[in-house]
Parts: sequence; C-alpha cells; structure tokens
Amino acid sequence: MINHLGRYLLSFIAILLVQVLVLNNLNLGGYINPWLYVLFILILPVEMPNWLLLVLAFATGLIMDTFLNTIGLHASATVFLAFLRPFLLRFFAPRDGYEPGSLPVTSHFGLGWFLKYTLLAVLAHHLFLFIVEAFSFENFLATLWKTILSSLVTLVVIMIAQLFSSRERRRI
Repeated sequence: MINHLGRYLLSFIAILLVQVLVLNNLNLGGYINPWLYVLFILILPVEMPNWLLLVLAFATGLIMDTFLNTIGLHASATVFLAFLRPFLLRFFAPRDGYEPGSLPVTSHFGLGWFLKYTLLAVLAHHLFLFIVEAFSFENFLATLWKTILSSLVTLVVIMIAQLFSSRERRRI
C-alpha cells in the first residue's frame, strides 16, 4: 500500500477537484446531487486497516464540508460509509476470499460485482447524508426520492470515472 501512496494521493486530488470545481456547481433541480468524492473511500485497498479507513473518510468529508460550508454533514456521512465498507466487502467477497493487494474496482472484480458493491454503498451514504441534512422524518418521501435520484446520478458518474481509470491502467 505504501508503494502506491502517490497514486492514491493523485486520485484523491483528482476526485476532489472534479467534485469541487465541476459537480458542486451543477444545478440539477435541487433533487440531484452527484457526490463523486465517495469513490475515493470505495476504491481503497481491501486490506486497509479500519482505523485508517475511518481517518481517511473523516478527512475526505471534512474537506468537502470546508468547501460546501456544511459543518460536519459530509464528514459524518463519509465516516458512516467507511464503517459500512468492511461489511459490504465481506458480503460481496469471492468464495476464496480476496487476494492480497486487490482493489475493489471493475478491473479486479468485474462490472457486475462493482455495480452491486457501489450501489449499496452509495445508497447508504446518500440516505444517511440526506436524512441528517433534513434532520427530520417529516418529509421522508422527498428525502427518499432525493436519495434515489442522487444515488443513480452518482453511480453513473462513478462508472464514467471507472471507465477513465481502467483505460489508464490498460495503457501502462
């Protein structure tokens, strides 16, 4: 993992730049918010220690909160996602388990596996994020609708990002 620290740092910076400079400035009716930054937590190595995963998730969320002026909203949702990630990886684990050094990306486990893993993770993150944002169950259907729409758009953006990253790996 230390050998690939530069690659993770570059992907972190690239993901945050796209999120902050492009996706945060899209106005899609108020119900659709693509949150690409969750991809950074989802594609970290499978064998990453849980404490480090939680720290990286908190830092990622805190950076997003700084740019969006949301005071802990994204930090809490991203930590929740990092907490769920080991359970999701165990749930979708191959029969023989994960090989050392494997990454939860399409090029390692295939498109179907990645779609299922990402869909559940993104839905959980978005549901937590939007419930905490509303801080009420009064308009739960509106919150649920916002979660579903934003999750679908986020999933499309993540798949496009995976397409670009798999092209780069093939060239190397």
